[in-house]
Amino acid sequence: MPSFQDLLLQASTCNTLARMGITEPTPIQAQAIPALLGGHDLVGQSATGSGKTLAYSLPLVERLAKEKRVVQALVLVPTRELAVQVNTVLSKLAGSRKLSTTLLVGGRPYGSQISSLRYGAQIVVGTPGRIMDHLERGSLSLSQLRICVLDEADQMLDSGFAPVIEEILATTPETRQMALFSATMPEWVAKIQRKFLKDPVQVLITPAQSGQSTIEQIAYQVSQEQKMAALCTLLQSSEGGSSLIFGKTKHGVERLGKQLNKLGFAVGTLHGDKSQRAREKVLSSFRQGEVQTLLATNVAARGLDIKGIHQVINYELPESSELFTHRIGRTGRMGQQGKAITLLVPADVPRWRRMARSLGQKVVLQRFMLQDEQPLPPVEQPEPVQEELPVPQDRKPFVRARRTEMRKPLRREQAAGQRPFMKGDRRKAGKRPAFLASDGSRRSASPRA
Repeated sequence: MPSFQDLLLQASTCNTLARMGITEPTPIQAQAIPALLGGHDLVGQSATGSGKTLAYSLPLVERLAKEKRVVQALVLVPTRELAVQVNTVLSKLAGSRKLSTTLLVGGRPYGSQISSLRYGAQIVVGTPGRIMDHLERGSLSLSQLRICVLDEADQMLDSGFAPVIEEILATTPETRQMALFSATMPEWVAKIQRKFLKDPVQVLITPAQSGQSTIEQIAYQVSQEQKMAALCTLLQSSEGGSSLIFGKTKHGVERLGKQLNKLGFAVGTLHGDKSQRAREKVLSSFRQGEVQTLLATNVAARGLDIKGIHQVINYELPESSELFTHRIGRTGRMGQQGKAITLLVPADVPRWRRMARSLGQKVVLQRFMLQDEQPLPPVEQPEPVQEELPVPQDRKPFVRARRTEMRKPLRREQAAGQRPFMKGDRRKAGKRPAFLASDGSRRSASPRA
């Protein structure tokens, strides 16, 4: 394996890598860096965690002109979290070359982003939605762009960014260099390659080359009633290591997090409904070990780079094999050992088998055995049922009256066999009873004529 010096990188860049603790290139870096330094378009396909960020970041900072205070490089990524990570790496590398970077993502104020663009940011990292907003506002111009990178291109397709990305690329000059990186290669990615790249260099790294084989995959079949107990057992047996648990929906992740908190596990949740500040806070707690368990939707599967994740648990099966690949790629990164566990109820097994076949994986399905002495933690407590009290022998049980029996009581007129008084009837003025006058005479109470 060649060294970074053998890849013809500047000495200042190599020194920055040494300070970052990076000593030798990964297979994707060793093949992609020379091609990009030579000005070629490139399509890089390798598993997650193989070092794709440095594969394009290093030649990017080497090829830009620090004298020109305009946007010269654009890196498009699918999520805010990945954008923050990429911008952090590029900021460290660009500092040694006296280049400036800016981050354009949603959830942050426009004012500071516009100011950084006006002050001459040369490298822009962002998500497609916010990049398009700045293009429409006129605060961002890509007319002098030299390099454009699409990172995690397949995940941008899943996020529905395909039309926006094509609009963004249409505003860039035809002379710009293009690099496309993806873990999988769906049809839309191939279409972008044919439409916007010119004779690209193809770099394909197999899982064995990239270190993906360091991930131990396990699949357990459990009943729906035992699923929560199985998850608790896996968390208790992690020996203090961090765990990343994936669910399908935001509400499901929140509900599962509350249940685990009640059972004594310190967990954080990450999904699309959380604000940017809340996302950054929970990720910081997870990285620093304050929270050992992180529950997330697929938003965390797209480029989230956290070192030392002990195990990834698929509590719910993802919708596609591409998402499955990105999920398990959060562990075992950069050649480290990791474990990926999938919990399957019987209804999930056929779809899981199809995913495994499409990915070329051979994973033996096992039955998860719970210890007999371990009680099942309550997932959903049923409503308490009230017991019926015994009826005394000397009293008949209450029987609800029939509708025909539930009528208003008869009026006096009906009881006497007369026509009842109805609304609108005028009572006949009969003779009123007499009363005793003040002089002692008896007089009638009938009205005067």
